[in-house]
Amino acid sequence: MGRDFSHIARRCERAVVTAYRELREQGSGDFSAFGACTALYRIHHPESSVNEARRLVAEWIDHHIVRGETGPTDGCLCD
Repeated sequence: MGRDFSHIARRCERAVVTAYRELREQGSGDFSAFGACTALYRIHHPESSVNEARRLVAEWIDHHIVRGETGPTDGCLCD
C-alpha cells in the first residue's frame, strides 16, 4: 500500500488525498482520479465552486503525493 496520510488534519483533505492514491494504485488515470477527487471535495463542500475545488485538489495532490510533503497546507477552513 501507499503512504499513511493520517497526519492530515482536515477530513476533506485526507479523504481527497487517500482517494487519489487508491484510485491511482487501482489503475485509474491521473485525469480520471483528479476528477473523482474534485467531485469528492464538492461532496464535503457543496458551497465550493468547481474552480475552487480543482485548485485545492491540485494543491493537495501536488503537496502530499507528488512532493511527498507532510506539513500543513493552505486550503479550506474546515476541521
